[in-house]
Order: sequence, then structure tokens, then C-alpha cells
Amino acid sequence: MSESSSARAASGSFPAVANAEAEATRLNQGALELMLGAQKMMFEEWVFLSEEMLERTRTEMELFTEFVAKMAAAHSVRDVQTMCQECGQHQLDFFRRDSERLFRHGERMIAATSNLINGRSMN
Repeated sequence: MSESSSARAASGSFPAVANAEAEATRLNQGALELMLGAQKMMFEEWVFLSEEMLERTRTEMELFTEFVAKMAAAHSVRDVQTMCQECGQHQLDFFRRDSERLFRHGERMIAATSNLINGRSMN
């Protein structure tokens, strides 16, 4: 009888061990997916940052070139005043577009982080 009870206890514990191993594997898989997703997000952020820096530099250079060209073409105080107003408006437009782009990016980052934490696909 003791042999059958020990066999029953052993057989009863094996499913519990198997369930524990399956649960540990599932948790480890979730942790791995979270870490890989976070790594992917960080890499994408570096790419985004470098692209944004290049785009901003290019735009600033275009604005500066336009400013210099208009300054060279200005021959009177009225021309300088008009040039300053136009260039100021271009700077404000640039700042507005840049702010909108960064706001949209922030929204995408919040959504991607939420999806990563909830275990959904980031695409």
C-alpha cells in the first residue's frame, strides 16, 4: 500500500512540476519579448533622433541661406524690415511644424510602449 501511495504522490507531483515548468517558461518568454521589444524601441529611437537632427540641420541651413540671400538683396530699411518679417514668419512656421512632428512622435511612443507592456505586437 505504501508503494502505491508513493507512486500516486509521485505521479501527482509530476503534473504540478510540469505545470510549474510551463509557467516559468511562459514567464521567461514574456520577459524575453519585453526586453527585445525595449531594445528594438531604443534602436528605433536612435534612428529617429539621427534622422530628426539631420532634417532639422538641413532646414535650418535652408532658412539661413534664404536669410543671407534676402539680406544681400535688401537695399533699404523697408526691404530689411520686410525681410525680417518674412524670415521671422518662416522661423515660426518651422517651429510649429517641428513641434507638431515631435508631438506625433510622442503619441506613437506612448502607443508603442503601451503595446509593449501589454504584450501586443509593436507593428
